[in-house]
Amino acid sequence: MVLEKLGDALRETLRKIAGASHISPELIKELVRDIQRALLQSDVNVRLALDLSKRIETRALDEKAPAGMTGREHVVRIVHQELVSALGEPRSLKLEKQKIMMVGLYGQGKTTTTGKLAKYLKKKGLNLGLIAADVHRPAAYDQLSQIGDQIQVPVFGSSDNKDAEKVVTEGLKEFEDLDVIIVDTAGRHALDRDLISEMESISKIVKPDEIFLVMDATVGQQAGPQAEAFHKAVGVTGVILTKLDGSAKGGGALSTVSATNAPIIFVGTGESLDSLETLDPDRFISRLLGMGDLQTLLERAEEVLDASTAEDTAKKMLSGKFTLIDMREQMEALTKMGPLGKVMEMVPGMSAMMKKGQVEETQDKLEKFNVLMNSMTKEELENPKLIKRSRINRIAKGSGSDPQEIRDLLKQYNQSRKMMSNIGGNRRMQQRMMKQFGKGDLKL
Repeated sequence: MVLEKLGDALRETLRKIAGASHISPELIKELVRDIQRALLQSDVNVRLALDLSKRIETRALDEKAPAGMTGREHVVRIVHQELVSALGEPRSLKLEKQKIMMVGLYGQGKTTTTGKLAKYLKKKGLNLGLIAADVHRPAAYDQLSQIGDQIQVPVFGSSDNKDAEKVVTEGLKEFEDLDVIIVDTAGRHALDRDLISEMESISKIVKPDEIFLVMDATVGQQAGPQAEAFHKAVGVTGVILTKLDGSAKGGGALSTVSATNAPIIFVGTGESLDSLETLDPDRFISRLLGMGDLQTLLERAEEVLDASTAEDTAKKMLSGKFTLIDMREQMEALTKMGPLGKVMEMVPGMSAMMKKGQVEETQDKLEKFNVLMNSMTKEELENPKLIKRSRINRIAKGSGSDPQEIRDLLKQYNQSRKMMSNIGGNRRMQQRMMKQFGKGDLKL
């Protein structure tokens, strides 16, 4: 889970507000101390953590809640806004003809991230080429070439040529007709004078539209100074944060943005070449605080469901008129949207409800439910009320399962149907959900 420890700490802090009878200055000061502690434990730069927590305290004490908003909601809103602000103004990468230069130290995942970015842009319909300008690291060209083969993107470079400037000059000429050229530069174990000089020379040759600093999320307190040094050398325009799927405390992300004034454009959330996500600070912080991210959830759903199917399914779910067939289709769509843990982060309140280990348990249960439904007849799937003792025993025998597992499935189905039916009958809640999804009101 992205920034799991920081998210857990912040959510636990906000629960104090939810359980309080009223918002007092003492409670706000306690909340701010907890937030400050959570930020520092997550490797956020000390000065940044102090400034951020001070702004939250000042606003929470001085600002009055807007009309229609409770004091609790107002304080949570302030925390959300200040964390979003700390991540910088949202900015997406323009899908147009351009040259991109990748910089960073050894071990930050720069070459792999170059491949991820190339695949992302290719999926957007752009033609591109990669230049292997890391002439110092053994097998750097071979690694990028293998990645290029996987995503079917041409790579220019040589295992023998150790002149980075020459490689870049020839590569630019080779790929001049393409939409996008990405230059993977060399790194070092530390930002020394030789590396800075080489980056400056390559930058003058490339004249890049974007210079992306690739930063490992586990770097911690060193993130700020490193980012500042790269920014002074070549002028970083954006940050790509890697390894957010692992044990990273993640506070370096905020420190990096603070040092460069360059927003985080992408985050790497896995080892596969598909695991690169654009970063929208508002959505990202909402997920971090357990507030969900319905817009991203909808976008993921639209990737695996066509519009008519999605609308039809939404109507069935909100009216409570969906069958086990619909439930199975939703389960299949859910698995296509990515790991269950990441999907659950996008559902408001779900990350707070799901305890550690429950995500894996739920994933196993979904897989088991699918096996059980494959042993049911079409009639049973369309009308689950028919499934009584004799049918339960037959399904259990046919699927190699225990009858109680079928009962658990039916219980889950009935609970889901009842919950969605209640939402469908609550006009205000329904309109709120549809607004979140950007679809307006849903006529049932």
